[in-house]
Amino acid sequence: MHGGTATVYTRPLARLIEQFQRLPGIGPKTAQRLALHILKRPDSDVHELAQALLDAKRQVGYCKQCFHLSAEEVCDICRSPSRDIGTICVVADSRDVIAIEKTREYQGKYHVLGGLISPMDGIGPEQLHITPLVKRASQEEVQEVILAISPSVEGETTTLYIGQLLKPFTKVTRIAFGLPMGGDLEYADEVTLARALEGRRELD
Repeated sequence: MHGGTATVYTRPLARLIEQFQRLPGIGPKTAQRLALHILKRPDSDVHELAQALLDAKRQVGYCKQCFHLSAEEVCDICRSPSRDIGTICVVADSRDVIAIEKTREYQGKYHVLGGLISPMDGIGPEQLHITPLVKRASQEEVQEVILAISPSVEGETTTLYIGQLLKPFTKVTRIAFGLPMGGDLEYADEVTLARALEGRRELD
């Protein structure tokens, strides 16, 4: 779309298409379809979309306890009195929280690392939310930490590193893998994820 975009489309439309193309998973055809769809919508709809984008960007931050996305200082899951405070499920990203919540199998709390250890990308343990996790796991009420991390090379490195840190404080398990090696949790279906949670085993 770049370069020749403005010659095919009038400049404001070309800019809109280019912005859509910057989004993950959006190719040239989808970007064009979205842009043309927006032009057909009433001004009020477009204004609502623009406002929703701005509001989400300005208002959504991270829960100070688990680091899941939240518009509040403490997220709904951490605040919920019905969640099991004795179990913490550790995930790499907020997308993984959403995927696990869809299974409706897990009733504990979460901890979002904010990524995986990846020396090649310059991401070490200090760049992740690992220190707050150790602090949480060392509290008396925590009986189990479940490591629900995708089985990639970086995921394995992160799982083993965190497991060693947490073992002195609590039971540490990892989810079973009906998940393919190198697969992402967010793309796993609910049944596979639910079975992975049920079949978790203690970390060696």
